[in-house]
Amino acid sequence: MMSSMRLFVRAYESYKPYIIMLVVQVIYAGMALLSKASISSGMNPSVFVVYRQAFATLFLAPVAYFFERKNVPQLSYTLTCKIFFSSLIGITICLNMYYHAFNHTSATFAAATTNMIPSITFVIALILRMERMYIKELHGWAKLIGATASFSGALVFVFVKGPTFVKELQGGEVASKTNQFSSKLEFLKGPLLMLCSNFLWSCWGIMQALIMKEYPAKLSLITLQCFFSLIQAIVGAVAMERNLSSWKLGWDINLLSMAYCGVIVTASTYSLRIWVIEKRGPVFTAMFTPLGLIITAVVSLFLGKETLYFGSVCGAVLLAGGLYCVIWGKSREVESKISGQKPEEETTLESIKAQE
Repeated sequence: MMSSMRLFVRAYESYKPYIIMLVVQVIYAGMALLSKASISSGMNPSVFVVYRQAFATLFLAPVAYFFERKNVPQLSYTLTCKIFFSSLIGITICLNMYYHAFNHTSATFAAATTNMIPSITFVIALILRMERMYIKELHGWAKLIGATASFSGALVFVFVKGPTFVKELQGGEVASKTNQFSSKLEFLKGPLLMLCSNFLWSCWGIMQALIMKEYPAKLSLITLQCFFSLIQAIVGAVAMERNLSSWKLGWDINLLSMAYCGVIVTASTYSLRIWVIEKRGPVFTAMFTPLGLIITAVVSLFLGKETLYFGSVCGAVLLAGGLYCVIWGKSREVESKISGQKPEEETTLESIKAQE
């Protein structure tokens, strides 16, 4: 009996990172689906961001205080400005674009475009010379081709429909065409807002790498950014929405979505991803990103909310393939750097990442 328990514990510990990342992607899929449902029900996107950040701040503040109250670095004026600016760009404006895009596009497309974030981040880092392009190495070309494939996949997902791949499962008729709009302008508005949101999120990720060198307290940093973004979101929402009825909360899908996004998505998944990154590295966590798209698409299909087109499937495959090319190229680059070190200069994956 004891030996069986030990085997079970060992197996659980071995598969624990896989289970956690699967849970994280399920949470992300739930975020896309619940957010789409809330915005479609009439919830103002700017007000949604305010309440989401309020939930996140209220949840994270006591947690950050409990775990990091003895190790919080001093905040200088310059560092405070950097954190405030990163909150404005990567959270407040990014989230407002993300939720406004739901008025013009689907949850599946939102999940699909998140696969572009590693590729967008790579291109930005390449421009800023934070990444290098090794044109004489296979891994260098893998990253370049992967970034191009991811971007192309997003374009195919948006613009290419083709024949219906799967019809609505709740009946025999094709689901209502949620991705077809009354005009070309409306058709482009959602995808463009979503792509801009992903671009800002990639910029935010790069800024975090720089800010965390000065302020390594991770929980306190994300709490500060949630607080700053809450203040910024309130100012923006009051300017854009002055109808008091839009601010009222009830026991409905809106409250569930905001609490879910603020507490579970912002707080819980952040902690889970940090744990997995420490155990298996950032490449391992990135490999699970396409699962969010698959889960979202399948659930949306079963709920009868969307129609799956052949072009969308091809675009999703191209997106995922491009992502894995970038991940493979980056992992091989890191391995070559480690193997190229002399014995007395051997270093860890984390130190190489820090140097970059």
